[in-house]
Amino acid sequence: MPLSPVLTGLRTYPFVRLTEARQAAEARGVDVIDLGIGEPREPVPALLRDALADAVRAEEVSPYPLAAGLPELREAAAAWVGRRFGAALDPATEVVPTLGAKELIFGLAQVVAGPGARVAVTVPGYPVAARGALFAGAEVVEVPLDPAGGWLPELPDLSGVDLLWLNFPGNPTAATAPLSFLEEAAARCRAAGTVLACDEAYSELWFEGAPPASALQVADRTGVLAVHTLSKRSSVPGYRCGFAAGDPELVAALKRFRPNAGVTPQAFVQRTGAVAYGDEAHVAEARERYRAKREVLLPALLAAGLEPAGGPATFFLWLRVPGGDDEALAARWLDELGLVVTPGSFFGPAGAGHVRVALVPTVARCEEAAARLGSSG
Repeated sequence: MPLSPVLTGLRTYPFVRLTEARQAAEARGVDVIDLGIGEPREPVPALLRDALADAVRAEEVSPYPLAAGLPELREAAAAWVGRRFGAALDPATEVVPTLGAKELIFGLAQVVAGPGARVAVTVPGYPVAARGALFAGAEVVEVPLDPAGGWLPELPDLSGVDLLWLNFPGNPTAATAPLSFLEEAAARCRAAGTVLACDEAYSELWFEGAPPASALQVADRTGVLAVHTLSKRSSVPGYRCGFAAGDPELVAALKRFRPNAGVTPQAFVQRTGAVAYGDEAHVAEARERYRAKREVLLPALLAAGLEPAGGPATFFLWLRVPGGDDEALAARWLDELGLVVTPGSFFGPAGAGHVRVALVPTVARCEEAAARLGSSG
C-alpha cells in the first residue's frame, strides 16, 4: 500500500508513546496518576455546558459552517483581544475561527509555505508545527531556545525563511516572552518577508508577574498571525474552538484555504465560543485551581531532586533532571511510583535532560502524587 514517505518516516507521535506506556502500567494493575499529557481535566463550566445545549436546541437545521465563521464568534474574539491585550481587531477581516489551535498550527505551512519552502520552529517545542511543515513539503529549520536567556530564542538570519513559529507562553518550557522581544521578532520577519506565527494557547495561565503579552500587541501586524484556543483557557479541549487573528492578508488566505480542508467549528460550538470569550470568571477560577496544584506539586518535585528550569506560565512545570537521563527517570517513576511525566527528549534533543509535568489531575490526585514522591526517599 503506498503511503506518504513523510508519514512512514516519522517516529510515533510522542504522546502516543506516553499513552501506551501508561496503558501498559495500568494493565499490570498500577494506580497511575497521569502528569504527562497536557489535556485539561477541569470540569466544563456550567455556563458553557448550558450555552452549548441552548445552541444545539436552537439549531433545527444544521448546515455546513462557512469558512469565515459566525460573526458573533469573530466579534467576541475581537472584543476579548481588545480587553485583554488592548489591541483593536476588525472582526470581519482580521479574525477567523479555528478548530482549536492544533489544526491551524499543522496546516498553516500549506497556506504560506508549501513544497520547497523553509519553516523555522523553536526547540524544544510542541512538535505539530514541524510535522505540519514536513507534510506540506517544506524544510524545517530548528531554532534553539536559550535556557540561560529565559528560554527565548536567539533569532536567526531569516533570509529564505518563509514562516517562523513562536510559542509563548511556551510548551514545554512554561516561559513567557516580553513584548519587546515580540516587536523585534515581528520587525525581523517583516524585513525578511517572513510570516511570524505565534501559538498563544496558554496566554491565560500564568502565576507570577504581569499577564503574558501577545504578538497582536505589536505596533505593525504586517505578516503576523496569532493563534488562540478555548481548550486551556476555558477547559474545553473537546469543543475544539479557537481563532487565528492578525494581518488581514493572512486571514484572507486562510479563508480561501479552509473550505478545502473542512475545519471550521460547528455553528453550535462557535456560539458557545462567543459566550466563553465574553466571560472571565470561569477563566480566573481555573487559573486558581492550577495555582493550587502547582503549590502542591512543585515543592515535592524539588524535594525529589529535580531542579527548576522553566518559566511561570502554562499548566506545565519544566524541570531539570540531575544526571540528565530524563527517559530513565520517567520510566522509573512510572514503575515505582505510578506517576507519568513526559521526558524532555520527547520534544527533541534540545529538551533532553528535563521532564515536563502537567498539572492536569485533580488537586486531590496532585496531593497523592506529592505524597508518593515524598515517600520515595
